[in-house]
Amino acid sequence: MQNTSVGNIIKQVRKEKNMTQRQLADKLKISDKTVSKWERGLGCPEVSLLNDLAEILGLDLASLLAGSVSSEDFVGGNMKNTKFHICPICHNITLCTGKAEISCCGRRVPEEVLQKADEENKLFIETIDGEWHVTSNHEMKKENYISFVATLTGDNLTVYKQYPEWDLSVRVPKKRFGKLVWFSTTKGLYYQLVK
Repeated sequence: MQNTSVGNIIKQVRKEKNMTQRQLADKLKISDKTVSKWERGLGCPEVSLLNDLAEILGLDLASLLAGSVSSEDFVGGNMKNTKFHICPICHNITLCTGKAEISCCGRRVPEEVLQKADEENKLFIETIDGEWHVTSNHEMKKENYISFVATLTGDNLTVYKQYPEWDLSVRVPKKRFGKLVWFSTTKGLYYQLVK
């Protein structure tokens, strides 16, 4: 942790938030002289202040300690390019349309690798009354189940949460085309194209 780079990021983000040194100091219950020292690279925040400081500035702790914030170039709003992050502990789902650093249950959650479903893993799709009726013979037990099914088109993403010990049966408004995505807690993230 370099004092200068940490101080620079504190100053940069504080100014972006239209916050004075005094306002930041008041939120942390410290003096504005301490904030000034940090920003000039003459010292670093105490460990006991780091979490509160990161939260006030809206930074993750790693970015604060590294003294830099990386920004990604916007790559467009096509929902079919959505990135899925699924917590291996609680199966919480986080969806992002660009790169992101996600954490859940105290751990980093990497982007799941989307794999094309082979015949053995495909979901069954039947058209009924203008809707896709999606079913599966996948085992739905607590230790092995499909935790969600999602439909993606260029401008829309809809997630249908599933639960263990319930048969998978989802009715989805039929689109001209799209991508059906689902997550098996033991096999990973799959997709298949639908028309």
